[in-house]
Amino acid sequence: MTTTQSRNSQLEACIEACLKCLQDCEFCATACLDSDMVQMMAACIKACRDCADLCALCARFMSRTSDLHAQLCAVCADACDRCATECAKHDHEHCRRCAESCRRCAESCRQMSMAMA
Repeated sequence: MTTTQSRNSQLEACIEACLKCLQDCEFCATACLDSDMVQMMAACIKACRDCADLCALCARFMSRTSDLHAQLCAVCADACDRCATECAKHDHEHCRRCAESCRRCAESCRQMSMAMA
């Protein structure tokens, strides 16, 4: 596998991780909004919404191979870490699934950011 193929494969994997994280964050935020304890879940909802938006933007920037995607990947990784930390505080299946997805996405985005630095 050539360096270009390897980088393209890494790029595709990171885009997929971002899109999966986006989906899990949106699902988690909606489930939290629908819960009886919505006030208690406010920080989780905010973290999920921030993370979902950054994942979407990051996937778009990577898809068009923007010169800014490495920097955006670093920011996205930070948002994913924050969301994973918040979701891990709650004992809901959707929060656990979201936290796992965020951790995977954060790792993939960190690797992409370092590869492009």
